Amino acid sequence: MPSNNPSPSESLIAATMLSRVNGLGPRLITCLLDQFGSAEQVLQQSSDSLLQIDGLGPAVCKRITSASRTDALAYLKRCTDLNVSFREMDSKDYPTALTQIPDSPPLLYCRGTLTPHDDLAIGIVGSRRCSPYGIRNADRLAGSLVRAGFTVVSGLARGIDAAAHRGALNAGGRTIAVLATGVENIYPPEHKKLAQQVMSDGALVSECPLDQKPRRGMFPQRNRIISGLCQGVIIVEATRQSGALHTARHAMEQGREVFALPGPVDSLASEGCHDLIRDGVTLIRNIDDVLEQLGPLTQPTQPDSERTVHHPREMVLNPQETEILNAIATTATAIDEVVRQTQLDPSRILATLTVLEMRRFVRRLPGNMVIRT
Repeated sequence: MPSNNPSPSESLIAATMLSRVNGLGPRLITCLLDQFGSAEQVLQQSSDSLLQIDGLGPAVCKRITSASRTDALAYLKRCTDLNVSFREMDSKDYPTALTQIPDSPPLLYCRGTLTPHDDLAIGIVGSRRCSPYGIRNADRLAGSLVRAGFTVVSGLARGIDAAAHRGALNAGGRTIAVLATGVENIYPPEHKKLAQQVMSDGALVSECPLDQKPRRGMFPQRNRIISGLCQGVIIVEATRQSGALHTARHAMEQGREVFALPGPVDSLASEGCHDLIRDGVTLIRNIDDVLEQLGPLTQPTQPDSERTVHHPREMVLNPQETEILNAIATTATAIDEVVRQTQLDPSRILATLTVLEMRRFVRRLPGNMVIRT
């Protein structure tokens, strides 16, 4: 969707100027922001001051001090014409999960829509050269996750990534593709149609400039964003050289859960997954294993509110079940109190409580009391 700012803010202009400096990657931009506080402050520094940053040479420092505001404004206009929006790190619409990692991208380009609900996301990644077994299970897991209320995040790559995006879309859910290129430059090119589908029911996001072409070093770097957006990451088919293992390592460093799907014991395509499982990563067979491992989550409701999800299974409840469950505490609660809070018909509440008890969300207690399990 188009940017909500017809006239770009000074902070966005400065961030854009900085992001377009040739030779200045995300790591160095993060170092500069840590040192000077903001992109606007960075652009006001002298070359001598900038040279204090490890990894910055005279040529790049000169480009920073001579960055063009006019060029940045023309570039922002081009982004708006392409329906590319921006997420600045200090803005309200920046993904909450990304603020929790140490090397958050200062500026995200977005085509499509990001919603507060996307904070409840699970990544699915794996090898580009994968087997029918891997494709089938990536599709199956993605479909199950979106039906349970999660957004599926992956990297739009060939193989497992593409299967995960398609599985989410085919199940009517949301999916986010994190690119190692600019959002104008879809890679691989045969995924242009898939990228359009992702934009319709989710978003393409990247920290790279709009027209950034594929570059080998950008793919491992992009993987930290995939894991950073998620509550956890599932590895489906990964050899010992697979880039998916970079995502697993990023997830571990970020305090995210890592899950691995086992393959046939003699499958070279799953050796990386088997190594992860041997080293203590959670083995999964289906999403029940994923949901069981995840702890209490925070689920967005309205734009400025949220509720605590005591167990991820709660996300599949219908609105009436959710309302009644939220009226029940983790200590003994009188059913009359549930009636008072919800203002629902008592017979409807009793019927719903029976369903919730059968599904082990609540437990009946003596004295017309109930407790949330």
